[in-house]
Amino acid sequence: MRVEFTAYLVYDEFDENEMEIIMNQEFFKQLNDIMDKGRILTEEPMKKHTTFRIGGPADYFVTPVNIKEVQDVISLCRREDIPYYILGNGSNLLVGDQGYRGVIIQIYKSMNDIAVRGNKITAQAGALLSRVAGAAYENSLTGFEFASGIPGTIGGAVVMNAGAYGGEMKDSILSATVLTAGNVVEKLYKDELELGYRTSVIAKKGHVVLEVELQLQPGDQREMKERLETLKNQRVSKQPLEYPSAGSTFKRPEGYFAGKLIQDAGLKGYRVGGAQVSEKHSGFVINKEQATAADVVSLMTAVIAKVQQQTGVTLEPEVKRLGEF
Repeated sequence: MRVEFTAYLVYDEFDENEMEIIMNQEFFKQLNDIMDKGRILTEEPMKKHTTFRIGGPADYFVTPVNIKEVQDVISLCRREDIPYYILGNGSNLLVGDQGYRGVIIQIYKSMNDIAVRGNKITAQAGALLSRVAGAAYENSLTGFEFASGIPGTIGGAVVMNAGAYGGEMKDSILSATVLTAGNVVEKLYKDELELGYRTSVIAKKGHVVLEVELQLQPGDQREMKERLETLKNQRVSKQPLEYPSAGSTFKRPEGYFAGKLIQDAGLKGYRVGGAQVSEKHSGFVINKEQATAADVVSLMTAVIAKVQQQTGVTLEPEVKRLGEF
């Protein structure tokens, strides 16, 4: 819902609600000084912006179109002591039913340019991995096929060193341009990114990814197409793509597979409210039928407890939680 705040009568004394309205008016005005009001939403349902299709309203939801707008919104939030969160397409996120008290800054479709020069691909942080993989294929560049089915942006993929089917971001990344915690634009090269299993220096230090540069290799399009088709068939046959989810729900425990541990614990198909452990792949929790965030959290808690009781292995969630539950 788009909201334009109207004038508010000023009294000598205010109650808390009246003061909050005035503060909200002023904050909205400052946001509107940074970007067009059409890209500033209030009370925006987060279920519209996560692949889980779950989540209550965010106080503010903004879509910057360039680096300066990202910097200015973050500076404003810090100055006014208002929480903010950087969002891609919400593919690894569970937002609470009560929503998010603060500003969601979405770097996605409005910052998703892709350029190919020789064996290098430069992509803005909001570009979907599938689009980047498509650009690589069209230009006969191999090494990024693994990312073709990961439902996220390349910016988010660098933050968590996303991977699948034996490949990871660290295998092909050359550099990442980031906005540091000090709101300064810097270029970090591969050896500075500290890419590990589902982690990076970006995640540790709270940087914001703005642009990513990949170094790929010349490839044979026929072989690449076969690889892409093979990976697509594996995903369709093994993953519950027909239901909303946040991808793999738990990190892979060292020496184990989360899905097998959950299945062996007899939890395949286990359900709490509208949330369910997928009957196709036990490593996925799906939004089976209008699930709430509370349903998902209760289900995950039960799964962790049962697996720990039976095997001694403590599963660690891979899905991030945000907002008020």
